[in-house]
Amino acid sequence: MALNASTQIGHPAQQVIATLSDRGFADHLTKVANGTLTEFTVDGDIAGAFTLTTVRSVPTDRVPDIARKFVGSSIEVTQVEKWSAPDAAGSRSATVQITVGGVPVTVNGTEQLTGQGEVSELAVDAKVSSSIPFIGGKLASAAEPYIGKALNLQAAQVNAWLSK
Repeated sequence: MALNASTQIGHPAQQVIATLSDRGFADHLTKVANGTLTEFTVDGDIAGAFTLTTVRSVPTDRVPDIARKFVGSSIEVTQVEKWSAPDAAGSRSATVQITVGGVPVTVNGTEQLTGQGEVSELAVDAKVSSSIPFIGGKLASAAEPYIGKALNLQAAQVNAWLSK
């Protein structure tokens, strides 16, 4: 299933990328989602190209019913973002891969952080897929709205974090 979502963030792209690559912010965002941050690594200098890996343990109480039969009370979500170096406006792109431990659901796609002066736009273009025969498509369809909600939550929390 295709996932296309974008949202405005009321801060410059440099501040947004600094926040997204901050362990304190990642821990805060994970707690807002009632999860636990279990791993957070930044490989490279965020002034250039870098890779961000985040592993979270999140409760499954909000997981779609169709997926709940495959998981326990929590799932481990691994997100790997490979960010390009910024252009002159601070815009950059990333390939993103999200895997869910114990569930054959993956998300592969791109993120685009576009600097527009004092504001930014964060967009995701990805494909949610599942390899389970017969119900994989239903599982991917059920997961899709949650990923869009996660993007909106992330943007709202970036705005709140930077407005402190």
